[in-house]
Amino acid sequence: MKKLISISVFISMMLSSLVMYSQKDSISLQREARKLVREGNKLYNQKKYADATISYKKALEKNSSYTKATYNLGNSLFQEKNFKEAIPQYKILTENSEDSYEKAEGYHNIGNAMMEEKNYQGAVDAYKNSLRKNPNDDETRYNLAVAQKLLEKEKNKDKDKNKDKNKDKDKDKDKDKDKDKDKDKKEGDDKDKKDPKKENDKDGDQKKKKDQKNNEKKKQKPQQGKMSPEQIKQLLESLKNEEKKTQKKLNAKKAKGSKIKQEKDW
Repeated sequence: MKKLISISVFISMMLSSLVMYSQKDSISLQREARKLVREGNKLYNQKKYADATISYKKALEKNSSYTKATYNLGNSLFQEKNFKEAIPQYKILTENSEDSYEKAEGYHNIGNAMMEEKNYQGAVDAYKNSLRKNPNDDETRYNLAVAQKLLEKEKNKDKDKNKDKNKDKDKDKDKDKDKDKDKDKKEGDDKDKKDPKKENDKDGDQKKKKDQKNNEKKKQKPQQGKMSPEQIKQLLESLKNEEKKTQKKLNAKKAKGSKIKQEKDW
């Protein structure tokens, strides 16, 4: 039992020493982080924003929950006009800080960065959030009014652009309609125009039809000066008959006028 107790005491002592060591380590890290932030502030005041940014980033490597280092990093990035990277740093402050005034400042600077990027809707939302945390901030209230005016102006421009686009679309539609009308008209005119080949074909067909009709008429009723084979045959037969009749008459006349030859008695 004594051995077990001694082991447990040893373990507890080891754990306590580890805790103390970690606390000392964290305290030393916090001190280093503060030192780096102070160095960054000096560089910032000297307008050496790129060097200040490096110093603040090193401070956050020592202590990631150091809100002042986060906020100052956002400010140095803002001064470098690196607004896209500055905004996330301000957002970290607004999410992690327990101080309402610090949150208000974070939202205010988000609004400023949004204004620089001409994201007026985002700026309006950020300034409103800042005023919720600190309603007495006149500077934020003024910035909000400016952002709202710029946003309204932007919306009016978008409306005008949309109107112009719609007008252009309508013009294009009208042009297309006119083109279609002209095309239909042209096609109609082309149809109305006489095609010589087709006209020749038509004339040829009409001629053929006329010839056919004339031929039928000729068959049915011969033209003057021309006789059909049947008529010629009939005419010949009638002439033969007439010749036979005439010959009979002539023979009869000859018999009457001439003497009948008798046989002599002597």
